[in-house]
Amino acid sequence: QVQPVESGGGLVQAGGSLRLSCAISGRTFSNRDMGWFRQAPGKEREFVASITWSAFITDYADSVKGRFTISRDNVNAMVYLQMNSLKPEDTAVYYCAARDPVKQQYDVWGPGTQVTVSS
Repeated sequence: QVQPVESGGGLVQAGGSLRLSCAISGRTFSNRDMGWFRQAPGKEREFVASITWSAFITDYADSVKGRFTISRDNVNAMVYLQMNSLKPEDTAVYYCAARDPVKQQYDVWGPGTQVTVSS
């Protein structure tokens, strides 16, 4: 069993940009739809964005629509989240996850990467 590994988090000023990367190891998850989630301290985990494996269909939470862009590179087994016009409320630990096509739920998660947006 393998899990995704996120990178690219850090501290950024409000209005700035950041790109998160998710490395997917193993062929087991090569055909999975992928998603980004985030969780702020004391808050519930929330959906951010997703992208399907074959058709590259994307979906976004209303809170990030127009500011964030999810993409993937199946050849290199990478998923990205480009975050622009960042706001303090975007501060959270961001997680990359793979969705099981049968259960239709995310079943494997990365350890997360911290994103902090200052005012």
